[in-house]
Amino acid sequence: MPYETSGGDQHELASRLGHTHAIVRALAEEAHFYVPAEHVRDIAWLQPKIRHRSELARADEHRLTGVIGVDGSLMVVPVRDGLPSVRYGYAQAAAIWLDLELMQAQRKERFVDPVALHEAVKSNLISMDMPVAGAYLREGMSIEDSWRESVDRLFREKKIEVNRLDQSLLELLMLLHGRPGAPAHTVPVDCPRQSCRWKDVAVPEAGRPCPRCGSALYPTDTLRIYEEVVEDGENSTALGRLMQVVELLVLVGLSTLLWRLSRTELFTSTLFVIDGPMAVYGPPAKLRGRALGYFQSMEPGPFVCGVEKTGTAVDYARSLVRHEVLKPGDLLLVDDEVIAKMTNAGNPLAYGSETYWGRKFFYRSLDGRVVVITVLPGSGAPYDDHGGQADPAAYPSLPAILDVVDRTGSSMYRDGLIPVALAHSKAAYPIGVGTDVLRLVAKQKLGLRDAPDDGPAGR
Repeated sequence: MPYETSGGDQHELASRLGHTHAIVRALAEEAHFYVPAEHVRDIAWLQPKIRHRSELARADEHRLTGVIGVDGSLMVVPVRDGLPSVRYGYAQAAAIWLDLELMQAQRKERFVDPVALHEAVKSNLISMDMPVAGAYLREGMSIEDSWRESVDRLFREKKIEVNRLDQSLLELLMLLHGRPGAPAHTVPVDCPRQSCRWKDVAVPEAGRPCPRCGSALYPTDTLRIYEEVVEDGENSTALGRLMQVVELLVLVGLSTLLWRLSRTELFTSTLFVIDGPMAVYGPPAKLRGRALGYFQSMEPGPFVCGVEKTGTAVDYARSLVRHEVLKPGDLLLVDDEVIAKMTNAGNPLAYGSETYWGRKFFYRSLDGRVVVITVLPGSGAPYDDHGGQADPAAYPSLPAILDVVDRTGSSMYRDGLIPVALAHSKAAYPIGVGTDVLRLVAKQKLGLRDAPDDGPAGR
């Protein structure tokens, strides 16, 4: 029996497309395809690749007392129903500080003190917005140039302001291309004009004209995000590329701040966690090498890791646990053999060599959670054309990181970690009402007024 509507004059009706999800799932069940996580058979070959926590260096020799978590979120919203191609994008990155000692003290209490837990967490947020499709900064410019100018403006205006840290995203981008405490004076930029394409132009922070064609070049052009911008589409992929760069720059800024101000105390007792793998995808992927070199040049080296919540690696790791391959406290070395099985790849040796600046490991925590982490090697590349470094000995920060994983389990989501969950809660946009609010803000920024053809939503 259908429910009556609030007015009582009619009954609720099912959506015309409400059945499509069930139909697609039924079709998928009948289709034949190969999913590696569903075909874990012989597991004997995995046993030599497993190390128990106790086999690694003792974590209590360097027990971390704080965690900084970084996460980002984005949303692309339609501005008005009458112009469905006009899209406005929002992106933000949040950073949280978690006091592990204060949190651990509350675990021992009979009744948790909410004020104490609140004091254990500090947060900060950087947000940005821009037209992403169907709208331009000015008349007579392409969507690619609109994006280029928008990104340059945002990187100059948006700052990370935490205690003594007060740097723009552009300043942090120059810093990432240099070394800790010594930002680069220029960044390499390829001219975006199809008729020119002059390579590796040294562009300073202020920008410069192309030496061949005279077109304006911005230092943010080094990211090449404009290459994924299309005229017809939401351009959410390009916005995602921008978001991953911002997350990396937030990490650069916060880690450099602690390294500069408290190198032997706070910096060496803090774990930096990013939501997702330590990787850079798409056109900005050259930042992978910059990030690897930057963090490895810090003395002492930072404790930094990435945590994946979803994806092929997470599915495969959970499948291994279902087959009892990993027991609590076990760490799996994800070498080229495991990668070949997990990704169904014919050339696993090249995996991650162009995108990852950390190495992937599977870990089953002492309380049974399955965690896929990426960890920074002490020196050298985590992946290369020869398979990279799969041995845990190449990752001196690994024991302390696993200790934090064991101490910060969260029930907020499956196999969760408290720092990642907290950073996500600060960065995420609310569904529903949040979308409506962002849409109203976008209308104001684009100077669009409601029109009769907007329909009920516009009125």
